[in-house]
Amino acid sequence: MATTLDIRLKKANKIYHEGELVQGVLLINCKSDFQHQGITLTMEGSVNLQLSAKSVGLFEAFYNSIKPIQILHYSVEVSKPGRLPAGRTEMPFELPLKPKGNKTLFETYHGVFVNIQYTVKVEMKRSVLSKDLSKSSEFIVEYKQKSEQSVVKPVPFTITPESLQNIRERSGLPKFVVRGKMDSVNCCISKPLTGEIIVEQCAAPIKSIELQLVRVETCGCAEGYAKDATEIQNIQIAEGDVCRGFTIPIFMIFPRLFTCPTLATSNFKVEFEVNIVIVLQDDHLITENFPIKLFRF
Repeated sequence: MATTLDIRLKKANKIYHEGELVQGVLLINCKSDFQHQGITLTMEGSVNLQLSAKSVGLFEAFYNSIKPIQILHYSVEVSKPGRLPAGRTEMPFELPLKPKGNKTLFETYHGVFVNIQYTVKVEMKRSVLSKDLSKSSEFIVEYKQKSEQSVVKPVPFTITPESLQNIRERSGLPKFVVRGKMDSVNCCISKPLTGEIIVEQCAAPIKSIELQLVRVETCGCAEGYAKDATEIQNIQIAEGDVCRGFTIPIFMIFPRLFTCPTLATSNFKVEFEVNIVIVLQDDHLITENFPIKLFRF
């Protein structure tokens, strides 16, 4: 068996809050005792920005603003150069979860053009003839839950051919009236988005009604910004030519890691929208857009 290196965090769910200690153990398994040139543990947090293909080349300033933003960095020497015995060796560690200088810790978020990631990495230096060993483990940072609630902001809506935006030719649209409400567009990220939708009338048969969650990521600087919207998930809430006048519930859970509390900084923004999409039998789409704000409380 070759020498193996592993990181085990104390918390099984790997969720930590600012000010807590990230605790765990380093596990080293080896068949026979061996010499090493030092073991180092590094904890890092960074925001990685990326430009979409359509934005590259628009602004020279982008190339400076999209460098990774380091918001957390600790490095400690776990063991000086020496010899480890055969078998299993455990080395406990703990590191404080505090931002670097005047930086701010953001929640872990895996997007398309914005990525906020936190990792613990261990490196073992070995002799010239042996390959160095390393292992990294991601952990999740969440904001502490606040005692106060955000303001509930219900949004009633009515969708008709006249209410649709960006439609050049309305004469080809069937007559329809769709009503409903979003219970709130200020949403707790750990609770579902809820509401209801009622198709009061629609001259054309309906194929499907879907709920689409969209991330809107903005990267850039004072010279210019690139803004891109991409789909996170699409949930079908009704299938077929639904009964007219029937109340259809809206219910959607925000996926972990792919969403985070709404963010706005000088270099990037992460915002969210919800689309109600009514698909007609001829595959024409009727869409209503709702910008939403996510909080953790």
